[in-house]
Amino acid sequence: MYQTIHYEKQENIGIITIDRPEALNAINGAVIEDLEKAIAEVEQDGELGCLIVTGAGRSFVAGADIGVQQPFDLTAGRNWGRRGSALMRRIEKLEIPTIAAVNGFALGGGCELAMACDIILASEKAKFGQPEVTLGITPGFSGTQRLPRRIGVAKAKELIFSGKVIKAEEAKDMGLVNAVFAPEELMNGALEMARSFAKNAPIAVKYSKACIDRGMQMDIDDGIALENEMFGMCYATEDQKEGMTAFLEKRSATFHNK
Repeated sequence: MYQTIHYEKQENIGIITIDRPEALNAINGAVIEDLEKAIAEVEQDGELGCLIVTGAGRSFVAGADIGVQQPFDLTAGRNWGRRGSALMRRIEKLEIPTIAAVNGFALGGGCELAMACDIILASEKAKFGQPEVTLGITPGFSGTQRLPRRIGVAKAKELIFSGKVIKAEEAKDMGLVNAVFAPEELMNGALEMARSFAKNAPIAVKYSKACIDRGMQMDIDDGIALENEMFGMCYATEDQKEGMTAFLEKRSATFHNK
């Protein structure tokens, strides 16, 4: 079904692995198409509690394929950016938590893909950057919008204007990365975190993500009103009754996403 990625499930955790080793997993049309199909599959799967995105080999995603982009004119460039940005937004808007397990290079479109996920975990060998200006272009898959929201405006401008590539620990220090792991422990760390999300009441986790993501685009009063509404909606779910009953009975809850 897929040419450039692998998609698998481990219980209620989805794992997308980008696998285009001849180009360090660089994004071309085939990668975008495969990711669009995989995300559509994730969107339709009501059993998933978390999604992990990673790369095969020594790269997460080394960027977009420059050989594909070099001959673009204005119209082609605009359409490429729109398609890539739409894909990143679909990933960002998934109801379930998403984790980028960055095993190597995450440059340009790779950094933008990582930032479309809720959480970024990195190998000690990972490197991050938005080096597009060194190629005569701006970031094209919404990097100018997500990077300042992640690390602050001034630091994002420094990285984007310079095209600087940074190591995992520096990315962690500036708030881009949540945690750094030894390379052989990265996926174990990602799976452990994914399981810690997926074991909880699915509706409550989805509502919490919606409150955070939507609330960040509102003033605080509207954000509080949104939280109040979704907090109340939780009490219409079977999972709320199960969670609180289990707490009072001193046992583990069994949630059914209802």
